[in-house]
Amino acid sequence: MAEELLAGHSRFRATYAADEREFLRRLAEEGQRPRALFIGCSDSRVVPELLTGARPGDLFVVRNVANRVPPWDDHDDGVAAAVEFALGQLGTPDLIVCGHDGCGGVSAALDSQPAGRSRSRLDRWIRGIEPAVARARQEGGTGEQLLPRAVEENVLEGLANLAAYPVVARARSAGRVRLHGWVYDLVETLVRVYDPARGTFVLPEV
Repeated sequence: MAEELLAGHSRFRATYAADEREFLRRLAEEGQRPRALFIGCSDSRVVPELLTGARPGDLFVVRNVANRVPPWDDHDDGVAAAVEFALGQLGTPDLIVCGHDGCGGVSAALDSQPAGRSRSRLDRWIRGIEPAVARARQEGGTGEQLLPRAVEENVLEGLANLAAYPVVARARSAGRVRLHGWVYDLVETLVRVYDPARGTFVLPEV
């Protein structure tokens, strides 16, 4: 597989990189000014640049299992460090938390059994999704509806946690950043966007 990826890199250099040489050189020399911080799932089927049509330099991307945004005081600093860098150093104006239907991480949180938990890092990470899962259950989500609702609640949990980060709170107070919640439908290849006014995820009017 590594050989195939290297062959793909050669094709990239012969095609896209050759056609966009001046743009890529300018991007390298002038530095990055991404238009959005995209916090998404590590799922190999969810490719932020592909599903948004973004070019190099457009997105500052953070990906992890189940697109989780830990609370500010969590033991994991990875997401918080990226957020601080995107806002404090790059001045990124939009923060997007993007989940996706059928997420394996959220599904694992739904199936989690407290008595049988391991002490693995993955298990500890999945436990952080349980508040979102609990809210989905409280809202009456059952059967086939439960996982999609839990995916949406996990995105909303991420937005709430982001809003509590000091660097985000300051930027929002100054009107310098906007928060967005998305859910990507793998089957229909559609993005649902959270509408605070309606309190639900809707298809964007674009």
